Amino acid sequence: MMASGIQYIIRLHMLRETVPFRELVELVDTMGGDIIALDLVRAEDQRTVRDLTVVMPTPEHLQQLEEALEKLPGTTIENVSDRTFLMHLGGKIEIQPRVQVKTRADLSHIYTPGVARVVEAIAADPSKAFQLTMKRNTVAIITDGTAILGLGHLGPKAALPVMEGKSVLFKWLGQVDAVPLCLDTTDVDEIVETVVRIAPAFGGINLEDISAPRCFEVEERLKERLDIPVFHDDQHGTAIVILAGLLNAARVVGKSLQDLRVVVSGIGAAGTATTDLLLAAGVKDIIGYDREGVIVRTRSYPHRPSWNQYAARTNPRLADGTLHDIMVDADAFIGVSSGNLLSIEDVEAMAPNPILFVMANPDPEIRPELVQSKVRVLATGRSDYPNQINNVLCFPGFFRGLLDSRAHTITIGMKLKAAEALASVVKPEELSAEYIIPSVFNRDVAPRVAVAVSKAAEEEGVARRVPPSLR
Repeated sequence: MMASGIQYIIRLHMLRETVPFRELVELVDTMGGDIIALDLVRAEDQRTVRDLTVVMPTPEHLQQLEEALEKLPGTTIENVSDRTFLMHLGGKIEIQPRVQVKTRADLSHIYTPGVARVVEAIAADPSKAFQLTMKRNTVAIITDGTAILGLGHLGPKAALPVMEGKSVLFKWLGQVDAVPLCLDTTDVDEIVETVVRIAPAFGGINLEDISAPRCFEVEERLKERLDIPVFHDDQHGTAIVILAGLLNAARVVGKSLQDLRVVVSGIGAAGTATTDLLLAAGVKDIIGYDREGVIVRTRSYPHRPSWNQYAARTNPRLADGTLHDIMVDADAFIGVSSGNLLSIEDVEAMAPNPILFVMANPDPEIRPELVQSKVRVLATGRSDYPNQINNVLCFPGFFRGLLDSRAHTITIGMKLKAAEALASVVKPEELSAEYIIPSVFNRDVAPRVAVAVSKAAEEEGVARRVPPSLR
């Protein structure tokens, strides 16, 4: 049986016929790993260069293997890499032309002199940029690198691999072209001005990994100044997928959204947007909790004005106290905060048939195996448990719908319809406590979300065209 762990490729320089393959197999086996392959890279007079592909349980096991390999006669290690790093070599995306240039005539059409006619047509009617340029199908992914995944403020260069990965997902699932733009500034004014200046080339703006509360101001100011949709995925993508999961979770436990008592932990970008969308969907009793405690309107938060606004629209019973206090009789817990926050006693205090969304990464608010028998529905942000709440279920289809309808803004109705469409991918006969949200590999997700968004854009009067799917 193959060992579980991380796959590595170790490039070895070896004297010919000095170390038999059997000895390598035994060595890797004693270190708790498995050999996947031993490939010849090149052969020289006295030496060979080979790539040894192994699966090792942990990085510590790999280090022990490296030390043992170096002790083998005539063997040296050139480098060690794993599959993740190899997939990032040279970046994960590239630009390719959609037309070919084979003749002088082709050149004259795609560039001078023929392109001048297209320039004049757009100058006379700027809306034709959607028909005649990349604008019709291209989104800018904007970040300043201040909130990268769960790693924090690591800067724009460190953010680039994440944004490239997002570009791959846009194309793979939504057939949307996305350009990552990592800005070397954390100043709100500079971010806004930069995006406004580059916006003419794009059909939409996706904000990503910008820390709260600055992300709220960046988004609001861009929405005021641009005539293309602006979508902060950390906020709204998360909220849409959570609502979709909660819609189906409520069906599993036989409760209505309106009757749910919900605790939201982590009142940053995702927690705030999730709360707003749940309120719009009909949830009436939401209590917010953050590192300073319960968010309640009887207190003031001068250092976090957004919390004052949050308090004004939540916690109708003015609940206060500890996290355990507000978990008593709660129907659902939604965690977008930090790992190992909850105790078993907190979960046991919840109402019958509790719903638990623990989405902190990599460590959830409580280890799922501790409470799987105590909750009715459990969801996480991880792929190694059922019911993964993942933004990739939203943004490719959501932007596909925005671009297809050429929407000039995003409405709350679009988000609600997107969540309902996502939830509907799980058929009634498939719905269960272990299956409330579709897989990220379900190819029905993006098209269904796209149609729902396009239809909502048309109904709410923010679409510039009716896409073929709705005609």
